[in-house]
Amino acid sequence: MIEGKRSDRVIQVNEVNIGDNIRRQRLKAGYKQTDLVKKLQIEGIDISVFSYNRIEKGTQNPTTTLLIVLCQIFSCDMNSLFDPA
Repeated sequence: MIEGKRSDRVIQVNEVNIGDNIRRQRLKAGYKQTDLVKKLQIEGIDISVFSYNRIEKGTQNPTTTLLIVLCQIFSCDMNSLFDPA
């Protein structure tokens, strides 16, 4: 805690846009958003196309579980989702 304040939200670092990195990985894998959401749902991730779209836009933060499953689907490591490039 900083000066008695507690942060309940994860704030994306300005240099890293996780949503852009997820979108880049999705396009590289050749998936439409709807196709990827179906795959996520099959893997037990409760997510809608609307929520997924917000993650790619950077207006909603992904859960850790979602990131792990995305790495499995994309056959990538977590570092690629946090790449500042």
